[in-house]
Amino acid sequence: MVVAYPAGGSTDITARLMAERLSRAWGQPVVVENRAGAAGTIGADSVAKSPPDGHTLLMAASPEIAIARSTQRNLPYDPVRDFAPVMLVGEVPFLLVVNPSVPARTLAELIALAKSQPGRLNYASFGIGTSSHLVGELFRTTAGVDITHVPYRGSAPAMTDLIAGQVQMAFDTIPAALPHVREGRLRAIAVATPERSPLAPDVPTFGEAGLPGFTGGTWIGLVAPAATPAPVVARIWQDADALMREGLAAALRDRGLEPRGLGPEPFRRFIEAEVGKWSAVAERAGIRPE
Repeated sequence: MVVAYPAGGSTDITARLMAERLSRAWGQPVVVENRAGAAGTIGADSVAKSPPDGHTLLMAASPEIAIARSTQRNLPYDPVRDFAPVMLVGEVPFLLVVNPSVPARTLAELIALAKSQPGRLNYASFGIGTSSHLVGELFRTTAGVDITHVPYRGSAPAMTDLIAGQVQMAFDTIPAALPHVREGRLRAIAVATPERSPLAPDVPTFGEAGLPGFTGGTWIGLVAPAATPAPVVARIWQDADALMREGLAAALRDRGLEPRGLGPEPFRRFIEAEVGKWSAVAERAGIRPE
């Protein structure tokens, strides 16, 4: 099971939770391998070109599947045609956090500060073309602020520099950001969900904070190489679905993910809709494939 990001992020955590349970269900090891780089596309490309026998899977996230077509000119695989969707495992909402040195405690104050200092505030992302980059651009265009994108190689290094004050703000997953908020190393501004998160009930939504309709995050799902036989895909989905009902969904929820469990065809339709959504965001933000 390939994860296209460094260890420790939400995609990696999800993969390890599922791999451990699949190992027990199948009676054989399911090994998680981290192949990070290029906003998830290195790991995704390796799976797209793997033998379609059900023995190589990708625990995918939205950047390499839904976003990459809008941000990378010479993408070595087709995000829709080259994968067989197995299961949409869950969605992960983002939390907007700032370094405590930023003199803003509310979303309105942060937007006012950004407008008073055009180009002075930086926001960290997991890398160019990642979900945190695109959500940051969605915020920039929706709020009408001039903020500067600073890409990193994953959530962990971005969070390290945010805590150190090298950058001022970031959109990151609730599981990654909330521990630092609780320990006072970061300040939470708003959560990008329609309703407040039960993991952070004191943090307002963007709608409550003055930016109606603003939501954003990433999703995590299991895919296989495109030519994987349908019965093999169905078997993997059925076994993964059983695990969701037997405790995996609760384990994911405890870690800040919203379990979904969509099967192959609903997941395929979801991916197609996501590709269209983020293509529109990239065009609006003036992002061109590079």
